Amino acid sequence: MDIAIRAKNVEVTEQLRSSIEEKLTRVGRIVDGMQQAEVRLFEEKNPRISEREVCEVTLHGHGHIVRAKAGAPDVSVALDRVVAKLEQRLGRLKGKLLNRSHPRRNGSLDSPPALTTTDDDIEDEQDQSAIVKTKQFAIKPMTPEEASLQMDLLGHGFFLFTNADTSRAAVVYRRKDGHVGLIDAT
Repeated sequence: MDIAIRAKNVEVTEQLRSSIEEKLTRVGRIVDGMQQAEVRLFEEKNPRISEREVCEVTLHGHGHIVRAKAGAPDVSVALDRVVAKLEQRLGRLKGKLLNRSHPRRNGSLDSPPALTTTDDDIEDEQDQSAIVKTKQFAIKPMTPEEASLQMDLLGHGFFLFTNADTSRAAVVYRRKDGHVGLIDAT
């Protein structure tokens, strides 16, 4: 596995570097095909935050991106917390991949409930924030179930994708009740 370590305001000692490489190599064995890991270490500037040392790891491979982020008072503890999150997310990915290859065990998500909008959901134009960050990325066609899995692996609340069934843009999102919703363009 190719591991890239970037640090900002954190000293990366040889011991820390070897610990990162050892733990990520072990975690990468959970799902075959994880080829690249990006590790970001930084320190929160706010003195009120007790867990100032932050470790963020992004794994690329097997057609998936898995990301985890954790903070702690010490860099090595933050690394341990991130590794625990990655182990959980990669275990979930491995289970989904195995279920996909065994059609008898294959279960799919229930059809998403109809979307409703209330007056509380609509923000006034005055309350809208300015755009402070823009991202561009390639979107590959996938099913809503695959997009839901990718959303969970990234730890995000929503995921934009091209629906393989309709060939149009769609979004899956995590609802407050814990279920997954689907917004499909018409």
